[in-house]
Amino acid sequence: MPLSAFDSTASIEDEINQKILSVSEDRLQGFIADPFREIAHLTNLPLALVLERIRLMFSAGTIRRIRLTLLANDLAPGALVAWKIPESSLHEAFDFLFQKDPFSGHVVIRSTDPAAAGARYRLWSTLKVPQGFSIQTHCELLKNLIGAEDYKIMPAKGIFTLGVGHIRRKTILPGTKSPRAAVMHPIAIKTLSEKQWLVLKSLKEELTLEEIEEGLWEKRASKIGMSSQEFFSIAKELEKIGILGRFSTFLEHVKPLYDGKKVTKFNALFHWAVPQGMEREAGGQIGRFEILTHCYWREAGSEFKNVNIMAVAHGKEKGLLESHKKAIDEHLEAVGIPVSYTNIFWGGRSEIKPSEIFPEAYKEWLQKMGLDSSVISNS
Repeated sequence: MPLSAFDSTASIEDEINQKILSVSEDRLQGFIADPFREIAHLTNLPLALVLERIRLMFSAGTIRRIRLTLLANDLAPGALVAWKIPESSLHEAFDFLFQKDPFSGHVVIRSTDPAAAGARYRLWSTLKVPQGFSIQTHCELLKNLIGAEDYKIMPAKGIFTLGVGHIRRKTILPGTKSPRAAVMHPIAIKTLSEKQWLVLKSLKEELTLEEIEEGLWEKRASKIGMSSQEFFSIAKELEKIGILGRFSTFLEHVKPLYDGKKVTKFNALFHWAVPQGMEREAGGQIGRFEILTHCYWREAGSEFKNVNIMAVAHGKEKGLLESHKKAIDEHLEAVGIPVSYTNIFWGGRSEIKPSEIFPEAYKEWLQKMGLDSSVISNS
């Protein structure tokens, strides 16, 4: 259907759609047997209307993806990687990571004050490498493939905030925060049974237009030859283990939608360096701020003046995001957490896709690239 065929009922500015998206972006935690009915319940809207609007927004590209997210850092070794790339090949390297490396997820070209620590690291990507394979080795492979001069691997030690709800955050004022500190989710690789991996793979798959209806998971269970009862039971096991994230409708971050509107315009990666031993406390205080979509404890090293807490915020106004950052800085000072260094890396060109986490996918990629998996494995 041509984009011109869609009217305002597929727009992010439609009142009913905003009500749906304020829930469906990041409010459905864990495994929910009937996610669309739960959205209808939480929005107090008829289920038929919720289904109709989500289908319309999905068809128009307002919603770019619908899936159950995973806490993939607990399933596959993961990291944020900053790449130092010659400016002349920056976009070519970006294209490779987005189009040809299924293990790179978020790929963003960032910029900051040229005099700031790490300013030459312009290409940033999230990376997951399936269990049994090495992040370091994968980065070495990518370094040669994209012509990088250097790279910095920054694994997450703890997660304080993870939930991208753009519509809900549009009206959040600087300084708005939870009454309690965010609780850190420590990273620990989980071992799953064969059946758990099978169900997990089914849960992880993106929805098609035809699947936007009741009985989603019953149909997925039937597709893999499993009863609904067993599928639901294993899904609850996975939730209890702590590796299921949210059932979410994802919006485009910065690309114009069918009607020319943008969900957000600016993407800010905030950096803080706090004293060793205060990372959990600092992350808990920073993670309280509701504007943040991500907040992690990561060790960036001397290249970035020993930054160890990072957070991401999105918005339509650069000045407003700077005000949000200022409010966080003032709060840290007020609660007695010293900051030796802080900075903002602004996002430019960006693409997002889920990272592959299954070992068979990695072996297939190695074969496609002409590499020997027996040499790469566990190296």
